[in-house]
Amino acid sequence: MILLILRCLFLLVTSGIGVVIVRSGGIAGGNAEINLTTFFALMIFAVTLIVIDMAFPKKQVQWIGAIYFGLLIGMVMTYFMGMALEPFFNEGINEGPSDLRRNVMAIMLLSFSYLGVSFLLQTRNDFRFIIPYVEFQKNVKGIKPLILDTSVVIDGRIADVMETKLVDSPLVMPRFAMIELQRIADSPDRSRRARGRRGLDILSRLQNMPGVDLQIDDTELPEYKGQPVDLKLVALTKHLSGKLVTNDFNLNKVAKLQRVVVINLNDLANSLKPVFLPGERIEVDIIKSGEEVGQGIAYLDDGTMMVVDQGRSHIGERVSVTVTSVLQTSAGRMVFARYDYTVKKLSGTSFVLDR
Repeated sequence: MILLILRCLFLLVTSGIGVVIVRSGGIAGGNAEINLTTFFALMIFAVTLIVIDMAFPKKQVQWIGAIYFGLLIGMVMTYFMGMALEPFFNEGINEGPSDLRRNVMAIMLLSFSYLGVSFLLQTRNDFRFIIPYVEFQKNVKGIKPLILDTSVVIDGRIADVMETKLVDSPLVMPRFAMIELQRIADSPDRSRRARGRRGLDILSRLQNMPGVDLQIDDTELPEYKGQPVDLKLVALTKHLSGKLVTNDFNLNKVAKLQRVVVINLNDLANSLKPVFLPGERIEVDIIKSGEEVGQGIAYLDDGTMMVVDQGRSHIGERVSVTVTSVLQTSAGRMVFARYDYTVKKLSGTSFVLDR
């Protein structure tokens, strides 16, 4: 609505300027036809400018800043070079001093402006290092943005975390990571295709979630060239001063080596699971046998795997076990326990057994 009002005002002001030109005699004196042609040409120019503006709705402030400061640098360099070459302007042979100065200044302005704009466009992502306190960026919520890896998007738990309103930071999905996700969704392998489509569904869910700021980042850094996606994620996280969210164990290690803050959703999930202390007694269902002799495997309600010593002979039974230790890693949590010989659960009745 604001853009519509701005465009209408622009057309109105342009038409007003055209009317003033026509009433004041225009550029051709009293020639009404030429003045009227000038008015319509001015209006066509204004409409064309608006159409071009509407054809490119997604503009980057970095481009505008690079062009603006490139032209500014070109004008400043032309001014100082003109002052330095002032003594030579009075020695023109074929042309007068004013003509020679005008032509040389025009050439220098054109050259320096082109070089300035070209240089800043090629290094626009490092623009803040050239002019430290002139950087246009969107005011976002939270302290640091969260850069999403494809693994954490496919996992899907990030959407559940954002629904809790616990995290107020903006989410950033790099364009190259989304392209990789699209490539997985187009894979001929059925399982990979299903994972890729699930990731795209999660992105759509995050985008439509109220209160969640999901941004698609198109930043292109020089160090991206020829690098795998994992290293691009680390470089982008450092560039944005954000936090990398991933479930990839190897990417977790690489990011920490480069001093990038990593949020592993497996660690977050493990920290929210119930805490079991050695000596605590619980009841579990022995599902299958373990790798070692006599071991049985059980699973808690939250999916945590429990290794039960002397539980192989009780597969298919619900038994009482005593926790001996808990092993927690980035890959998950594992609980070790031993079969409790003193208490057995049978048909809802507990009784004591002699060992």
